[in-house]
Amino acid sequence: MEDAARARAAAREAVDEISPPELRTVIDDRLAECSVIPGVLTLVSARAGGSGVGDPEGVERRAAGVQLIYEGLRLTRTLVRDDPWTPDPPPDIPADVDVVAADVMVARGFRLLARTDAAEKAVETVRAFGRDETDRRAGRGATPAELEANVFDLAAVAGATATREGTPRALRQYVVGLAHSHGDGPLGSVADVLPENLEGVMARVTDGADAAAEDAARPRSAGSVNRND
Repeated sequence: MEDAARARAAAREAVDEISPPELRTVIDDRLAECSVIPGVLTLVSARAGGSGVGDPEGVERRAAGVQLIYEGLRLTRTLVRDDPWTPDPPPDIPADVDVVAADVMVARGFRLLARTDAAEKAVETVRAFGRDETDRRAGRGATPAELEANVFDLAAVAGATATREGTPRALRQYVVGLAHSHGDGPLGSVADVLPENLEGVMARVTDGADAAAEDAARPRSAGSVNRND
């Protein structure tokens, strides 16, 4: 799928100058193998409005930002839940490097989204992740796939606002539903998780939301005025 290749390439390009080289290699290896669904959803959301993408490179940077934030938080979630430092003696794994890699990916994702309409949502996504993990460790439990739901929502906002004003609520609800329907396991490939007709569905969702908004904003004719008004 072309979008998957574009999202992966954009994410890897966004970290290609990170130093030291050993850290860059750790990050690049993860990005070479990870699921790129968040990045793909960003690209498709940008096209869903039907107005075309005037700045493809700008949209790809947004896709990279969303992808990096997700991969950084996903790695953090793995480290928090598996706690690789607990065994005595500790296992021979680069857990400390993974912590730095996770922080760098999230920070780079923030930088890519900083001057976009998705910046506030990006901050909200990371804060929600912290609250959810705190609740889980306290035994209060978080909603399954909450990280994925928040990141998919971020993808819709980052993509849609690249080509239009605002993000239709129906589009955001649709992608959040995709995350919850997948469940709390690791994301797989685009072909395994996303529907084959994803772009068509998202376009219809967006078009329907636009039509509803236009109907709501259209002045009522004299014949439709409620006589009690």
